[in-house]
Amino acid sequence: MAAESTAQMLELIGAKIRSARTDQGMTLQTLGDSTNLTVSMLSLVERGRAAPSIGSLILIANALGVPMAELVPSSPPEDQDVVVRAGSRSVVESAEGLLRTILRNDRTNGMLVSVTVYKPDTGASSVPRAHGGIEHGYVLDGELTVELDGTVYRLQAGDLISYNSTRAHRIWNYSRRDAKALWFNVQGGNLLNGRAAAQRQPRRAKAASRSTRG
Repeated sequence: MAAESTAQMLELIGAKIRSARTDQGMTLQTLGDSTNLTVSMLSLVERGRAAPSIGSLILIANALGVPMAELVPSSPPEDQDVVVRAGSRSVVESAEGLLRTILRNDRTNGMLVSVTVYKPDTGASSVPRAHGGIEHGYVLDGELTVELDGTVYRLQAGDLISYNSTRAHRIWNYSRRDAKALWFNVQGGNLLNGRAAAQRQPRRAKAASRSTRG
């Protein structure tokens, strides 16, 4: 049942992307040029054969000029309840090898809440990317490395990072064990600046960030 649900969700995401692209008379090559994603990858996504990462989905949405939430299937009525029960969501493996669970797609407020598991030596992108919105990431388990405008932040369980997504960023797990993080992707938001965001972090997270600069 979970496998069928996941397959249906991927097909719906692909269909929404294809519909938005063709409505604008855009080719796969044009979309690929705008997002720096390969045509073969985009083709697999549109056919429901591959799951795009959150970052790739935001890049695609920005290129198409639509909110990211419009590309994610509408939540079923029961998802509107104030409680999202454990085990009620399917785990989707992205083309990059990430295991992602979407907990809430809040279209009204333009926010996507998800949990991502990063296998050893995997990440959301092989190169830094930038897109609209802001991101808040809280490491639940393991270690993650976030490259932000050329600065490397090594995060451990309990650390939080927040930044404008317009800053080139890359998330990677260089460790030998799985890492898990809770992400809040907000479209249309804006942090004051990187320094202001860092000042809000717990002492341990700030120390981890400072150590990377040395």
